[in-house]
Amino acid sequence: MNIGKTLFAQVMEFVPWKTFGRIIERHQGDAGVRTLGCADVFRVLAFAQLTWRESLRDIEACLAANQTKLFHMGIKAVPARSTLADALTQRDWRIYHALAQRLIARARALYAQEPSDLGLDATVYALDSTTIDLCLSLFDWAPFRSTKAAIKLHTLLDLRGAIPAFIHISDGKLHDVNVLDVLPVEAGAFYVMDRGYVDFARLYALHQAGAFFITRAKKGMDARRVYSAATDRSTGVICDQSIRFNGFYASRDYPEHLRRIRFKDPESGRTLIFLTNNTSLPALTIAALYKSRWQVELFFKWIKQHLRIKRFLGTSENAVKTQIWCAIATYVLIAIIKQELHLDASLYTCLQILSVSVFEKTQLSCALQPDRTQPELVSIANQLNLFEI
Repeated sequence: MNIGKTLFAQVMEFVPWKTFGRIIERHQGDAGVRTLGCADVFRVLAFAQLTWRESLRDIEACLAANQTKLFHMGIKAVPARSTLADALTQRDWRIYHALAQRLIARARALYAQEPSDLGLDATVYALDSTTIDLCLSLFDWAPFRSTKAAIKLHTLLDLRGAIPAFIHISDGKLHDVNVLDVLPVEAGAFYVMDRGYVDFARLYALHQAGAFFITRAKKGMDARRVYSAATDRSTGVICDQSIRFNGFYASRDYPEHLRRIRFKDPESGRTLIFLTNNTSLPALTIAALYKSRWQVELFFKWIKQHLRIKRFLGTSENAVKTQIWCAIATYVLIAIIKQELHLDASLYTCLQILSVSVFEKTQLSCALQPDRTQPELVSIANQLNLFEI
């Protein structure tokens, strides 16, 4: 790369601008726009994510302090706060959703060859949601409770590379299980979820689509044992059974046999009951797959700490979704850079380095791969010892 470019400009080179341009044309995003088009909005919001700007005033002040470098960053001029606020309200958030999906597809292809901890060839997804609290008087379009608003990020995380394969943004009232109705199903893949997603009609739809699910049983589940497989209780597997539901509605919604595994966690001492439609994997592998679901919780914690998605630059639904999708696109973009440049540094380290050096003109691979070699101390033979008698 040309080391005369700023780090921010080099990062933006990984964005598929031709594809992004076609997306903008498809949605007519720049129709009637005189200043700050859709591409410029993404650059500004990506800059805000990388440098941890949390308000319109922060963005304007930071860009104004570096006006001589903006042209080389792809930003034509310092956007006024009112101009950026209007753009967040008027530019269709679906444009940035489509860009994020394009980057996600590219990132998943790069991380597809990453080795799995469990040695499975199939794709393993973890499904869960996280809630972002909002002020009800400002965000009245996202009702949650009587006194506050909220939005939910329903996320399907590909455990190879921690790349979100699917994200659905809803208001806080939408129950998690409803996301199964819009979830893209991949035949042969594993979907790991907690018991909040237990709905036997929807789980049976996953089964019929050729996918595997792993979840936990709710208390009071009415089912009878059909067959028991031999188990070694010293491993923590208490029983491995094939079951059938007794209740009218449950047996109607899931008319086939289901596998039930009772497992005692040796670390916590808790007894967990897993339900799955996979009958070939060992019971310990099923338990390990459910344990890997914790990675989606770590993903939520990470993005809330390191992405600007808890304080929003606008109050409209379009502004909030635009900011979230630009944040996700930025996260995936750094993941792509890390993989394509074969960097050993973590995503956290890459973001921390970029947050203080986006205006630096150095090679991106060198900047994101800090030199950890210690300078060798040269011993001078004739150096006098002050404490020598």
